Amino acid sequence: MSLTNIGKIIELFYSTKDGRVNTTELALDEKGVIEDKYYDKDIQRSVLIASLASYQLAADSGIDAPYSSLGENILIDYKPYHLTPGVRLKVGELILEISQNCTLCKSLAKVDARLPKLLKDDRGVFAKVISSGIIHKGDNIYLLK
Repeated sequence: MSLTNIGKIIELFYSTKDGRVNTTELALDEKGVIEDKYYDKDIQRSVLIASLASYQLAADSGIDAPYSSLGENILIDYKPYHLTPGVRLKVGELILEISQNCTLCKSLAKVDARLPKLLKDDRGVFAKVISSGIIHKGDNIYLLK
């Protein structure tokens, strides 16, 4: 197995019933992000990864979308949207497997009505946790081959 460094974690988030929380580390297991309100809801959609490129695309279109507006758990400095289901990433202590592209949801329209159409192919990718661990802001991300 070989590792290719593809980027790093810029920000980390989880959702609670009271809103989004920015944090410096996340603990994850096979059921998802342990503190997240969506924990153990849908294993195939347990971790949302988004790219700085999506926020730049919004900014270039005059849309002010603060980080976490896309609902991501992990914001990275690499554009992962071409990665296909089954591709694995090593992030910090854990292994994630891409499960599907993120579908659009109407919550993006709350940020700006143009955002759902603009990011239809660039919102994020869902991953499932293959091996548990803790990830930290600044951790490197490796593509497993």
